[in-house]
Amino acid sequence: MTTRTLGRSGIEVSALGMGCWAIGGPWAEGVQPLGWGAVDDAESVRAVRRALDLGVTLFDTADTYGAGHGEQVLGRALAGRRDEAVIATKWGYTFDPSTRQATGRDASPAYLRRAVADSLRRLGTDRIDLYQLHLGDLAVPRAQELFAACDDLVAEGLIRAYGWSTDRVDRADALGQGARLGTAVQHDLSVLRDTPDMLAVCDKYDLASINRGPLGMGLLTGKYAAGSTLPRDDVRGATATWLEWFRSGRPAPEWLRRVGAVRSALTADGRTLAQGALGWLWARSGRAVPIPGCRTVAQVEENAAALALGPLAPDHFAEVERRLAALRSAALRSADRPYWPMPPTPPTRP
Repeated sequence: MTTRTLGRSGIEVSALGMGCWAIGGPWAEGVQPLGWGAVDDAESVRAVRRALDLGVTLFDTADTYGAGHGEQVLGRALAGRRDEAVIATKWGYTFDPSTRQATGRDASPAYLRRAVADSLRRLGTDRIDLYQLHLGDLAVPRAQELFAACDDLVAEGLIRAYGWSTDRVDRADALGQGARLGTAVQHDLSVLRDTPDMLAVCDKYDLASINRGPLGMGLLTGKYAAGSTLPRDDVRGATATWLEWFRSGRPAPEWLRRVGAVRSALTADGRTLAQGALGWLWARSGRAVPIPGCRTVAQVEENAAALALGPLAPDHFAEVERRLAALRSAALRSADRPYWPMPPTPPTRP
């Protein structure tokens, strides 16, 4: 249970990955922060190397994280250990490294060529193991054109496989049907938000399910309470329209209530809350590869310890589901109704 095959690529990865959004450091779209605040690059490097030591082999980043800085930090951390790691990165959004500003998006094959070359340079590697389209709402015909170009990149040895970071089930279905070497969908999935339709598409086409937001952007770590306030330089502190876990820099109360409802069931066998949330994902699907974000050695160690614990036991999983079912059928306050059982699908940003 500690490894997974990455869809139909045949690439083996650890059942737990490390999300590298936060280690990119500060960047923004205008005045809206897109990073997680200031970060210590030296600690980020130690965290990546500690993850490798503990059996984590999948590292997920994007060229836009930190406006290129995240890939540079990951490349530095993997220097001398590249063959131990599976690198997943993304392309599609444009940025200015000099100002650390997001500048838009580019879905052209010509930009794809430039983006992969730039990512290879920043990562200090000769190949990317999983290259993911970052534009989750891109029209299918345009995406298919890009995936045909990705087939060429595979033939040239620049990438090994490719996928799509999207929460749109129809987009995932298009990848499974029409992308010859497409192998993975990165999508939102956690105990707070199940996505059965997306998992069904992954099963149908033998695609890996790479789970972003497996800890609810921190809500499932137990670190945040109703009175918690996030700093303004944190993406969660100046809430973007596509981010619903936090509002006005505070945890959204409807999601905190759901964390409280399942906390004891997730921790019944002695796991931490985060470890229980990861165990729920593995019990939910044999394709699930959660990629919780980490930027410290301590975070890596807590998450990696979940690998030895494995999936939640069937009775604990069933208890979590029972409590969630009760919430879904309960008469909720008016303020909660837009957020349950599923909020409107936001545009996929990071």
